[in-house]
Amino acid sequence: MSIRIKDIAEAVGASPTTVSLVLNNKPGAGEELRKKILKTAKQLGYTASRNGKHGSICLLHIARHGHTVNRDHDVFIADYIEGLSQGAKLADYSLEIVTFKLAPMQQVLDTALRNGGDGFVILGTELSREDIEAFQVIRKPVVFIDTYHDFLNFDFVDMNNEDSVFLLITHLYAMGHRSLGLVKGTIETRNFRLREMSFYEGLQKLGLGADTAFIFSVDQTYHGAYSDMKSILANHPRLPTALICSNDIIACGCLKAFAEAGVRVPEDLSVVGFDDLPLSAISDPPLTTIQVSKAQIGRMAIQLLVSRIQSEADMPAVKVLIGGKLIERNSVRRIDNPTDIGGK
Repeated sequence: MSIRIKDIAEAVGASPTTVSLVLNNKPGAGEELRKKILKTAKQLGYTASRNGKHGSICLLHIARHGHTVNRDHDVFIADYIEGLSQGAKLADYSLEIVTFKLAPMQQVLDTALRNGGDGFVILGTELSREDIEAFQVIRKPVVFIDTYHDFLNFDFVDMNNEDSVFLLITHLYAMGHRSLGLVKGTIETRNFRLREMSFYEGLQKLGLGADTAFIFSVDQTYHGAYSDMKSILANHPRLPTALICSNDIIACGCLKAFAEAGVRVPEDLSVVGFDDLPLSAISDPPLTTIQVSKAQIGRMAIQLLVSRIQSEADMPAVKVLIGGKLIERNSVRRIDNPTDIGGK
């Protein structure tokens, strides 16, 4: 079995993103940790496609504001990188990672224009529509992942937010819940916006009303979500029987706030997340969530990019949505008589 970046990260006690940066000779780790990662990688027999016969691909790992792309989400991003690495290796391209933290867009664009790679995969999580449009100055093939926009002439590979949110809603409905709420992030990303829209559309499809009193906004970092939900609960709001959180980090921060406020999950309130991060399996209680095919998204992005690099024809833009999988755990209770249960 081939050694993965995750395996090295677990062996040295570092994040997968940090390991990826070190293996790609990028800053982001102290000298001692860097030596430890390189030594461990060698001992485990890790091999990477560093000198692709067909050329090189560059991942632009961009954190515009850091509310979503941060250390809380390192494992999520590392799965994208794993898929990108696998795809690049199969296509015989080397993969370079360039990271930007809170950098102005002009710096990102200038770096990309100077880069000698054959094409770019761009992490679009925190990019606005205007940010994405700015990449029109790049005269090389580009593919955006972890975001999706209609009417833009770029390739996108993203999760299918609409279908995935509907999976959550129909699961809660099947468990007897008729009073559903949403916990969204205060800093909007395109995926969060799509999930919010899908939440309202899903309720409508099932003939359920949307109560604005059950829509809550919190910061999307773990500590921020905990602090914001703690403040919300201090005002003793009405609560639905179930809450859909825009991602697992928000959900886990809220679980901590609920526990401190004496709101029992799932006895008093069912909670579901999105992403299936490792912490969702060890939260208290373990979290029902959506598993996102992140490695598959990474591999698909490479396939699209390579086809653009190697094609002489001017192909139309391709937009790919990859479905999620419902992971059932213990954060949802069954309501036997749903017509008798309303919001609390």
